[in-house]
Amino acid sequence: MVRQPEARMSQTPDHLPPHVSVVNEFPQDLYDAMRSFISAHPRWDQYRLMQASVAGFLFQQGCQDRSVARHYLNGLFQREAEPQPSDPSRS
Repeated sequence: MVRQPEARMSQTPDHLPPHVSVVNEFPQDLYDAMRSFISAHPRWDQYRLMQASVAGFLFQQGCQDRSVARHYLNGLFQREAEPQPSDPSRS
């Protein structure tokens, strides 16, 4: 068996899609808080909230990646939700 070299997290192959789906299980109380926040802030949706949360965490932990900083700042200052690309799997 030939072992392939492991890809580093900072290397992103050109053939990856710009968005990926992530499945995660949340504690019920955290999910309820997220749902309540989204209900009170109609310009936010679960995708924007999760993206802002992950980018914020990585940025605050010292991640130096410019794209993480961009997503973090967009999450802070974005006035309207970005249009999501049409994804037939979300239907």
